[in-house]
Amino acid sequence: MPTQPSSPEVVAKSGPTKSIGRDLRRLAAVAVVGAGLVGIGIAEHSAPAVAQFKPGTPAETLSFAEIVERVKPAVVSISTTNEVKVADRSRGPGGRPFEGIPGLPEDHPLNEFFKNMPNGQGNPMQQRPRQAAGSGFVVSPDGYIVTNNHVVDGATKVKVSFDDQEEIDARIVGTDSRTDLALLKIEPKKPLTALKFAEKNPRVGDWVLAVGNPFGLGGTVTAGIVSALARNIGGPYDYMQIDAAVNHGNSGGPTFNLEGDVVGVNTAIYSPTGGNVGIAFAVPSDTVKRVVEQLQKGGTVSRGWLGVKIQNIDKDLAGSLGLKEPKGAIISEVMADGPAADAGLKVEDAILQIDAKPIEDSRDLARTIADLPAKSTVDVKVWRNKAEQTVKVKLGTYPNTAAAEEGNTEPEEPSKDLGGNVDLKQLGLSVKAGPGKDGVVISDVDPNSDAALKGIKEGDIVLKAGNETVTSPQDVAKAVKKAQDEGLPAVMFHIKKSGDQTVLVAIPLGKG
Repeated sequence: MPTQPSSPEVVAKSGPTKSIGRDLRRLAAVAVVGAGLVGIGIAEHSAPAVAQFKPGTPAETLSFAEIVERVKPAVVSISTTNEVKVADRSRGPGGRPFEGIPGLPEDHPLNEFFKNMPNGQGNPMQQRPRQAAGSGFVVSPDGYIVTNNHVVDGATKVKVSFDDQEEIDARIVGTDSRTDLALLKIEPKKPLTALKFAEKNPRVGDWVLAVGNPFGLGGTVTAGIVSALARNIGGPYDYMQIDAAVNHGNSGGPTFNLEGDVVGVNTAIYSPTGGNVGIAFAVPSDTVKRVVEQLQKGGTVSRGWLGVKIQNIDKDLAGSLGLKEPKGAIISEVMADGPAADAGLKVEDAILQIDAKPIEDSRDLARTIADLPAKSTVDVKVWRNKAEQTVKVKLGTYPNTAAAEEGNTEPEEPSKDLGGNVDLKQLGLSVKAGPGKDGVVISDVDPNSDAALKGIKEGDIVLKAGNETVTSPQDVAKAVKKAQDEGLPAVMFHIKKSGDQTVLVAIPLGKG
């Protein structure tokens, strides 16, 4: 008689509760032994295990069929058409009609080869339609549908289809690139099944279902758990991580809890191969709900804007500022004519609080400001010159272009070597005179120093050291000595990187 495999014990440990885990161990043992019946015959002792499951046992709760039956009618497949420019492959070099080789069959590979041959002038560009697929879900009986912005971005035609495969034209009500959400509208012949957003946030370990249109296959259901919350995948907003299978085409589809309520909108996957590896990200439902409400009212999302560039405060920056702990966000640049500039906020101000809300880091600040209405007035508590101050700021409207936040990204000319090195061994770097009146140049960085660990590189320009503007290497040395005399654990530098990006870096004193 064959020995019963030990692997079912490992499978059974994935059960959600202890009681279900015991039943799963029995079920898994039957399933795995049964899978081996093809080659080894039936084991006598395996049959009784099947009878142990009766209606009403905890194992029945592992079926999601009833939930799927309720929610699936509200999930749609989305197809879009975009106009893209492509080279006219039907024409030969110089744009002349392609004549081919006399007598060569039309389907011969050489025909395609000659059409693709490069030419000096290039073939004329033509507008060609390109189709893409995604997912979405109904949020109101009269036909409002939520999806991802990247699903419909640039689309000239949008169609949605339900389980009955009937395609319906949809119009784009509004989009929000910052959360990658979009709202569509269709005109249904009858009221639609609509989904509601969950009233409470999920917990790590909760079961979730993902429904969507992977690879254009149509309505597909997968199950998994919430793997993590508050994931940072870029931007100020947090994402929920799930391990339910999500693939291309699932974008814009919903993630449900076991109540059938939407807890997130599937947006992105992490994959070295392009396919599902069990790491997917969804926009949390509380964020989706706020964005959808604004899109439905006016087609756009209004966000507050402070008009600053900010960065996190690490331990060394906190020490150089005289802060007791590394919390808040420090201003590295103030936009000209922006709300912060008008209110008198300055570079090196550490923002500790917005109204009554403490600020943890730069992402927390960006999210807090974005969630406030444009043109609202807020109290900004800052740390300036080793003391707290409160500044009233009337927020602006968040610009639509990234350039408004990122500034100039043109590459800088390399700095010229003008000699006059000053070696700051305690910091692990050397500086020399710069090409103009503004700043001095980093001429050398010890690869084992704190300066190197913090990203300072040869060619970076020091604009300020401590609180002083520097125009010579000697100014930097004086600022370092002053920080030492004041007993500060670190000295702060304003570093200008290539592309006009300015960052604040604090380097511990006495290390190199």
